Amino acid sequence: MPDQTATPPIGRPREERADRAILAATRELMAEVGVRDLRMDDVAARAGVGKATIYRRHRSKDELIATAVAALVSEITVPETGSTRADLLALMRAAVDVYSGSVEAGVMPSLIDAMHRDAELARLVREGFLAGRRAALSAVLERGVERGDLRADLDLDLALDVLGGPLFYRLLITGGPIDERLAEGVVELILRGFAPTPITSHEHQKRRPR
Repeated sequence: MPDQTATPPIGRPREERADRAILAATRELMAEVGVRDLRMDDVAARAGVGKATIYRRHRSKDELIATAVAALVSEITVPETGSTRADLLALMRAAVDVYSGSVEAGVMPSLIDAMHRDAELARLVREGFLAGRRAALSAVLERGVERGDLRADLDLDLALDVLGGPLFYRLLITGGPIDERLAEGVVELILRGFAPTPITSHEHQKRRPR
């Protein structure tokens, strides 16, 4: 008969705690010292793990950095409120919540500089962090087209750039506030700028069956 008092295995939760600690330490150090001066020894020390533990999960410094940044959007969900405006606001508010944090905001300037210098790092970040965020926004925009809230010939890439551009411009260039007002303003810009083209009375006459 099995021992009912035996302690259940705790390997997996411990592994997950180590994963979270490594990624959090990586982001903190990126914000403090920059990508170029980030050292695996320092990540291991801050996370409270051995360096071998990091290398079992991440084959290189570039891979570690890309994973740490991608984790910022790893749990992003596509909202389904029934309203294009509300869906876009939910995603923009989530972005504001992330980038109003001092660590997350501090990560980006150094990361962008490193991506210009390191093509492999740039590829990994685009495939992880950027692809995840753009996929969620794309789903909401495409539903907006289906509902008739956005124009049928929507330039999806341009709309995605418009959604992300103001936030990163403030984060990297002006230092302006990343807040609720920004989220609402960007959503309004999308809904007005990419609204369906109204049918003129002349076109309506042409389309009306005779």
